[in-house]
Amino acid sequence: MEVVPLASADEVAALGADVVEAAVRAGGAVLGLATGSTPLPTYRELIRRYDAGLGPSYDGVRCFTLDEYVGLPAGHPESYRATIARELTDPLGIPADRVQGPSPELAGLPTAGARYEEALVAAGGVDVQILGIGSDGHLAFNEPGSSLASLTRLKTLTEETRRDNARFFGSIDEVPRHVLTQGLGTILRARHLLLLATGAAKAAALAAAVEGPVSASCPASVLQLHPHVTVLCDGPAATGLTRRDHYREVYDAKPAWQGL
Repeated sequence: MEVVPLASADEVAALGADVVEAAVRAGGAVLGLATGSTPLPTYRELIRRYDAGLGPSYDGVRCFTLDEYVGLPAGHPESYRATIARELTDPLGIPADRVQGPSPELAGLPTAGARYEEALVAAGGVDVQILGIGSDGHLAFNEPGSSLASLTRLKTLTEETRRDNARFFGSIDEVPRHVLTQGLGTILRARHLLLLATGAAKAAALAAAVEGPVSASCPASVLQLHPHVTVLCDGPAATGLTRRDHYREVYDAKPAWQGL
């Protein structure tokens, strides 16, 4: 795990965009996309570069989302398919048929997780998986207590998570109670995991994930078991890291050819 403490959220966004673009330039990339507020600055930076003619072509890129609400009407603007189209893939010119998420159709729910796992394998796996971290250490919708080997499945949202997500809806009553989410074991199959963390509210969870024990009590701690994880965090999110200066010293001394 490489932890890179940065001065600002803007620096996190710029370096995060560099990681994604490097994978795309390598050709035929499969990107794993997270929703929520944390990845938005990175997505905006990718779009800014693309619009300015500075970014790569996204022809041939395929995308998979981490999760999807269950029970929203088709085409609901807060569905994760609609959200990721609006916030990233449409502006980058990635057509809808190359963006896939777990299917929330009620009739197919019993097999939706297994079918999504099959789709990920058929695509050759995810090259770069973008991740955020919840204030309780959750990854995607894998809440504390989730199996570290879990696969894509139906989950019931906690009241805390529904409250956190209510800002995207009119009220907490409009937030669905169930989601389909990639499991921790599914996430660990991606070749490169890119965790973005900004703001003081994420400091305790980030410290537990990076420097605490590997435990289902902090689902994001499972990242310690992966061979290629990059953690980009701003100053407020890094305040709980006891080895923060060490991480920065190691990053500053990296050979230029090594990359992230």
